[in-house]
Amino acid sequence: MDFGGFSLLLIVLIGVALAFDFLNGLHDAANSIATVVATRVLPPLVAVGFAAFFNFAAYFFFGVHVANTVGKGIIDPGIVSDAVIFGALMGAISWNVITWWAGIPSSSSHALIGGLIGAGLAKTGFSAVVWSGVLKTASGIIISPTLGFTLAILLVLIVSWLFARATPAMADSTFRKLQLVSASLYSLGHGGNDAQKTMGIIAVLLFSHGHLGESFYVPTWVAITCYVVIALGTMFGGWRIVHTMGSKITRLSPQQGFCAETGGAITLFFFTNLGIPVSTTHTITGAIVGVGSARRMSAVRWNVAGNIVWAWVFTMPMAGLMGAFFYGLARLADRAFG
Repeated sequence: MDFGGFSLLLIVLIGVALAFDFLNGLHDAANSIATVVATRVLPPLVAVGFAAFFNFAAYFFFGVHVANTVGKGIIDPGIVSDAVIFGALMGAISWNVITWWAGIPSSSSHALIGGLIGAGLAKTGFSAVVWSGVLKTASGIIISPTLGFTLAILLVLIVSWLFARATPAMADSTFRKLQLVSASLYSLGHGGNDAQKTMGIIAVLLFSHGHLGESFYVPTWVAITCYVVIALGTMFGGWRIVHTMGSKITRLSPQQGFCAETGGAITLFFFTNLGIPVSTTHTITGAIVGVGSARRMSAVRWNVAGNIVWAWVFTMPMAGLMGAFFYGLARLADRAFG
């Protein structure tokens, strides 16, 4: 790995990628802690520290399958340039800021994918896109919340049967302890899937500058840095979105919180090991709706859930448009000052 040849522009772009990673952690903190905060198992400040620790710990549990997908499975690495990466990152960051400010739990993952596709299309047209990777990623938009929903309902049924004879006080005490386990597992899954997306971006940027030699790979320092930065972002939390995820969709008990987090964690572990970049937001939202529906359909505020789904639908195309716009700006700046 040749550090001596890093240009100022490359360093700046790596900094922008890490800014996205930080914002990803901040934006998606709600995914990891909304349920434990809503059920009052942990106070908010302790919860974000807890989630941040396990976000970083994911480094020791997962490989780089998702990073490889993002780095070379969305757009052709051969067309990647500084302007493409800048456009992709700024498109994703812009959409994240808009949805964070509005308190809408959109997907940082799909914002990044949309930004990449938009910037790639703006540069070379449809030939830039690796359609197999895009279709694999797009399938996660439907499958991950559906799987989270299904697993959460199954877990509710299982634990309800197991604790049918338990007193409410005993069940509440047990699941308050178990939620610490399920929340840690979900935070591991969040760190494992989401930090790798920024790894892929930085690795393909290094590859395009010739710092990885002939073959694409993710350097160890890139992996560690991305896990540290996403953990720091989680430490700062995203309180508007915590409120939406933890209380606006449905009211949660510790038992329901455990089932939602466990169903979400299983889903994230499954997709991460397959190398598919999925949305932790989609996953936990599906699981929360699942546990609410298991109680009764009217327990879910379907208008709130519907607004979240619309945000999912618009995320990739809006981030793509913004990615193309910022790619164009970068090209104009290059011609003006290059």
